Amino acid sequence: MRATVLYRRVFSAAAIGLSGCTASVVFHQFVEDPWVLSRGSGTPITFAVAAAVLFSLLNIGLIAIAAHTADPDTPWREVLWDRESVLLDIVELCLGVTVSIGCGLNLALLVLALPPVVLLQRSLLHAQLQAAARTDAKTGLLNAAAWQREADTEIVRARRTGETLALLIIDIDHFKRVNDAHGHLVGDQVLVGVASTLRGQLRDYDVVGRFGGEEFVVLLPGADADEARSVAERLRIRIGHMAVPADDTLIRVTISAGVALMRVHGDDLIDLLAAADLALYRAKELGRDRVCIPAVQPAPRSLPKDPAP
Repeated sequence: MRATVLYRRVFSAAAIGLSGCTASVVFHQFVEDPWVLSRGSGTPITFAVAAAVLFSLLNIGLIAIAAHTADPDTPWREVLWDRESVLLDIVELCLGVTVSIGCGLNLALLVLALPPVVLLQRSLLHAQLQAAARTDAKTGLLNAAAWQREADTEIVRARRTGETLALLIIDIDHFKRVNDAHGHLVGDQVLVGVASTLRGQLRDYDVVGRFGGEEFVVLLPGADADEARSVAERLRIRIGHMAVPADDTLIRVTISAGVALMRVHGDDLIDLLAAADLALYRAKELGRDRVCIPAVQPAPRSLPKDPAP
């Protein structure tokens, strides 16, 4: 399992302890002798299931409050509802019930619970490795390779359905000055702040990633020229208002963005990246802190043929 800071371990243990204690107290208020569960009567089993649900809800709620407090920009929906987390909670709950039943019948039966526990731990580790292979370690966004795979999939789908699509390349202006003046750790905080702003301002199905250094890329499925420019301007304004604390000052940065449109500036990822990069270069030439879209070159006209002699 990936190492983490101590206070997170302490809080997780405290959340589990408080949730388990509350569920146990509530259960024993209604069921005085837990051994009546072995008789298979419906009422005690119903109270046991209700106590298990109460434990899960309390634990999820406490963890969600801590996660939202640590990062207030994260929507409540993301910290409260996630399909993978819900499936994991269900598996853990079922495994806990199995271990409890085995412990009640015979302690020797706990040996049979060991293989499922090991498999669950290995599956969690595999999921973490998969996530680490897809995400950028500093920002939590898709890394360049994963973003290109996702973008290729969206472009193929848009080409098949005929939908519009836009691509943005975003660059933090004068980012080297931030690193030189305040150090790379503060620079990393700026990258995290920009990444968080991008996630907060984009739709769930938009594909956003870190392309390298201080460059970010965004794919906007279904966006036309007006919508793409509007999104890019909104991102530029939001990031321009962002402030990152460092020592006794607040660091503010601006961004420049280049926009490319499918079927206007290209039909594949390479063409769109090249067009957006050209527009980004133009934005920097014009003074940075702006959004540019490359001009579309008109098709060359064919010269009239000389009349036959």
